[in-house]
Amino acid sequence: MVVIFKWLLRIVSGLLILGGLTISLVYFFASRSLPEYDKDLQTGFVSAPVEIVRNNANVPHIFGERDEDVFFGLGYAHAQDRLWQMVTLRRTAQGRLSEVFGTATVDVDRLIRRLDIYPLSVQSVDALSDETKSLMTAYANGVNTRINEVNTEALGRGAPEMFMFNAPIAPWRVADSLSIQRVMALQLAGHLKEDVLRARVSLLVPDEKRLSDIMPDFPGTGIAALPEYAALVPGAKRFVEASPAVHHPLSPFKPRGLAGASNAWAAATSRSASGGTLLANDPHLQLSAPAIWYLARMELSMGGVIGGTIPGIPAVLTGRSDRLGWGLTSAYLDDQDVLIEELNPNNPNEYRTPNGFKEFESRSSIINIKDAAPITLTLRWSDNGPILSGNQFDLKTITPKGHVAAISWTSLSPNDTSMEAAIGLMYADNVRGAIRAAEKYIAPAQNLTLVDRETIAMKTVGANPRRAALHQSKGRLPSLGWRPENRWQGRLPYASNPEFISPIGGIVGNTNNKIIDRAFPLHMSFTWGDSQRVHRWERLMQGRQVHTRDSFIEAQLDTVSFTARSLLPLVAADLWFTGESAPDGTPERQRQRALALLAEWNGEMNEHLPEPLIYSAWMRALQTRIIKDELGPLEPEFTHLEPLFIERVFRDVDGASVWCDVIQSAATESCSDIARLALDDAIIWIEEKYGRNLESLRWGDAHQATHDHQVLGKVALLRNFVNIRQSTSGGDNTLQRGKTIGRGPDPFLNTHSAAYRGVYDFADPDSSVFIISTGQSGHFLSRYYDDMAQLWRRGEYVPMSLDEELARAAAVGITRLLP
Repeated sequence: MVVIFKWLLRIVSGLLILGGLTISLVYFFASRSLPEYDKDLQTGFVSAPVEIVRNNANVPHIFGERDEDVFFGLGYAHAQDRLWQMVTLRRTAQGRLSEVFGTATVDVDRLIRRLDIYPLSVQSVDALSDETKSLMTAYANGVNTRINEVNTEALGRGAPEMFMFNAPIAPWRVADSLSIQRVMALQLAGHLKEDVLRARVSLLVPDEKRLSDIMPDFPGTGIAALPEYAALVPGAKRFVEASPAVHHPLSPFKPRGLAGASNAWAAATSRSASGGTLLANDPHLQLSAPAIWYLARMELSMGGVIGGTIPGIPAVLTGRSDRLGWGLTSAYLDDQDVLIEELNPNNPNEYRTPNGFKEFESRSSIINIKDAAPITLTLRWSDNGPILSGNQFDLKTITPKGHVAAISWTSLSPNDTSMEAAIGLMYADNVRGAIRAAEKYIAPAQNLTLVDRETIAMKTVGANPRRAALHQSKGRLPSLGWRPENRWQGRLPYASNPEFISPIGGIVGNTNNKIIDRAFPLHMSFTWGDSQRVHRWERLMQGRQVHTRDSFIEAQLDTVSFTARSLLPLVAADLWFTGESAPDGTPERQRQRALALLAEWNGEMNEHLPEPLIYSAWMRALQTRIIKDELGPLEPEFTHLEPLFIERVFRDVDGASVWCDVIQSAATESCSDIARLALDDAIIWIEEKYGRNLESLRWGDAHQATHDHQVLGKVALLRNFVNIRQSTSGGDNTLQRGKTIGRGPDPFLNTHSAAYRGVYDFADPDSSVFIISTGQSGHFLSRYYDDMAQLWRRGEYVPMSLDEELARAAAVGITRLLP
């Protein structure tokens, strides 16, 4: 027995030693790619020494004698901290993810190839000015210097992920940065999905009023009646089952409701307590680890610029200089159309045009797939744009037999000068100069909020397609591609884009809400990103005569839901404080307890409260009960609460309360009946998932922020190191927006939020603040991988100063790039 015990002890000890050695070896190789911030590096790409001073938040402050040298430094810093992220974004734009990740990403590559994202980016290089190309080339040289350093000094392949997904890293090119900008446009685009869904719903719900209920027009006038899609495109089937939705973390094609969103607002000197202009901005994108944003300061010939950059893109996209501040919000400009092309029945390589049949432009494209045979695609284009497969965007559900769908989109221009506009913005001296610089911006369309020391403004930037006044669907539904009136006729002049300069009220802002109401074809959009947050923003802005930096921060972090405050009195009108007392433990008693909690609630979506969870579960169950019988298989497409729909139903606008009656039942159900049943559904779901004690519920347990690693986030064991999960406040319709995922067993996970927040005060510019949602480093062994995450969760910020001495005083390292 003693002998056996000794041998067991030896075996266990040996295994422990072997395991320790293995872990040590893995750590050694993984840590080799941790960047060293305090060093000198010789390079032939700079004309004079460049310094990258990293302050205590690891924000690089880049100093050089020439602007090209500063851009070189930014490229080097981006590659130091985010090389894996940059390479993966480039592979996404090239449609080459499957070379590394196998069959899991084939569908993403197919769609990217059909859109021709990377070849269009290569063509767009020639559209840039020599000055812009020079700066972008310098940036690319900075990236390549880091890549060469990694290779020559064996620095762990540049990132730990490179060991697990080994693939050669090609040199960085100017076109790579342009292609990443198009990938961001893909993430922000939502009109195509909306148009297809509207067509699908119209085939099931032919009543125009009922279609206006579930996909309502935003408040305001100027929208004319549309034809039925079935009449517009004869032969479209009433229902075709869609392909199963697969949402790969690396896909830039986001589900409906999870496209771009953002907040921005500004106050003039007359509305500022300090006498200086103010600006707040928080763009909303899919949460990830690392965050998509990267903070940086560039000391250019015209002065310092500091703010949020995206690794791979050589520009401060939201930020400030000493003279100008700028912020971005998704404009929701209608820059996408679906056009149905009729095939020649005698030759499927031809399609109908206004002048007869014409041959598709086509070429072959090969997708190489790791551990699988390559796939050859035949890419095709009509005059209207690339032809997509029926399996993409559910296009087969609205495309008749003998037809295919083409996509017109401003971001598919071979002469896209958006990057030139983004770089030009950093050099602008004032609001007027910034508006002029932004004229070259094409896509994705944005509302640009601007302040200089005296003026505030907001300007919509991006190409607005010119549509004919007789367009059959006004761009809201797929239309016939061979009809001349449905084809784009160039674009509207930049001067026609909405513009607000020095308004009398002294406040401008946007929460993705409807900003202008012009009749078609001079309209901007029929679909907007917000109808709720704007009401809370308006109240906070007008609630005080003058604002401060801190009042702007308070508004940015506000978690009161206008939606909850407006819907609960409607939905619960016949349920509050009604009925007899019920015994403890019965469904009736649980319903009364839930209603009692909601009756005393002020609509604050605080992570520590139970009411936000009860409210959210109730509204989710309510909408499902209301629409399931009418929409049937389309019900899962509506993953998030549609507040305007619920309001129309419970106010019985144009007979909308008919939605509450269950078609299949003999009885006539009222909206109060459905509201009561939905509350019971919600309580049962809550009890099964979180327990019976409603008072002890926490919204934050359900509303966890999902900063997940896009590749390693689902790998057992590793996910515990690379994912960042946090209890958070806010919700779908609060200013501190935490958009829920809307599907799966945890539908209230916070998946889409403000990964960047900034507030700029031009009375004292160096008192400005900013933050990102994770940390500056993309290396999960770095202390800067998640050091900002808890600050972000608590609503805290880091200084956004251009004070060089302050940056040097707290520097964690200074990298000198020497000629």
